[in-house]
Amino acid sequence: MKITALKTFMQRVDDRPRLLVKIETDEGISGWGEAYNHGPDWALPPLLEYMFNYLVGEDPRRVEYLVLKLNQQCRFPPGALGLAAISVIDHALWDIAGKAAGLPVYMLLGGHVRDRVKVYCGVYTAPDPEHALDQTSELHEKYGYTAFKLSPYRRDLHAGRWGELVKETGDYFGRVRALTPSHFEFAFDAHAKIFEPYQAVQLAQAIASHDPYFYEEPIRPEHIPAWRELKSKVTVPLATGESLYNRFEFLSLLSAQGADIIQPDICVVGGLSEMRRIAALAEAHYATVAPHNPMGPLATAVNIHFAAAQPNFKVLEFKPHIHAPWAIDPYIPVDGHMELRPDRPGWGIEIDEKVLATDDYIHWERKVTRKPDGSTAYP
Repeated sequence: MKITALKTFMQRVDDRPRLLVKIETDEGISGWGEAYNHGPDWALPPLLEYMFNYLVGEDPRRVEYLVLKLNQQCRFPPGALGLAAISVIDHALWDIAGKAAGLPVYMLLGGHVRDRVKVYCGVYTAPDPEHALDQTSELHEKYGYTAFKLSPYRRDLHAGRWGELVKETGDYFGRVRALTPSHFEFAFDAHAKIFEPYQAVQLAQAIASHDPYFYEEPIRPEHIPAWRELKSKVTVPLATGESLYNRFEFLSLLSAQGADIIQPDICVVGGLSEMRRIAALAEAHYATVAPHNPMGPLATAVNIHFAAAQPNFKVLEFKPHIHAPWAIDPYIPVDGHMELRPDRPGWGIEIDEKVLATDDYIHWERKVTRKPDGSTAYP
């Protein structure tokens, strides 16, 4: 079996652009992947076209060999765009390997260690407690969710006294706990907006008494010693990792005992192959893995196969999609879990290529926050 072509299709999932990639072979078996668009959305297709020169004529089932080849042809370690391209190629190759073997990808990884994959839903705001009850109850009734993620900020964290925000957050979580069923789990994503670590500690203390599922990325990821210090001072599960790129960065974080839960993104770190290395490192440090997944149906499918086969997997982020017409049969939560598809080879999801005939691009950009004094901050 030989690789003959690589095709890209610019699409979207809800209000975000997403690039789909198809790798074709001379035996009629094709594989699919969904790329993470990091910023310059149209930079990925020519980069993938360049990388295809290293793949054409190769056996797609040699996933490890080909991913190593793509990494090793780089003079310097690949950054966000390079790893996004390598990730999507890795995923398309695994899809081909599964289809060629007539097996789900998780069976090629040693088989499933769990029968279904737990998911949580990101609400991404801090709705009024009564509204939070309505939202979570609706998601529970429709999909069986019992785990959710909220924002800890009820207002602009740069406006007003920090201590007021901290108190408001603690009171808010207490009210949410009082209104919602006691078995519901609530995580809080601080979106790396806090610059001073002591403030991250104070916010953690405000929510600690109400038992958060986890406290995600309160500070920036770059300075690992700050994470060691932070974790030593908080009593809630500390999670981070969506902005880290490879096993070496995660090894630094884990060696510093900087997190309880790591959150690598399978479409950012270099694909399923690198994701498994990262997860193995976490397992050796008694840390669990809760993959970052703001992506579409295809990337979700890849995450499900990873989670099915990974012993220290904890929970998968998944928000139901409104617009992703190219996915014929996406995985949908049942009883708060994704069911495996043992009778479906590859990723177990079908792509409607007729829909892909038309580009469905939508522009999206991250808005930089302005502080009251006119300076900028992370959004």
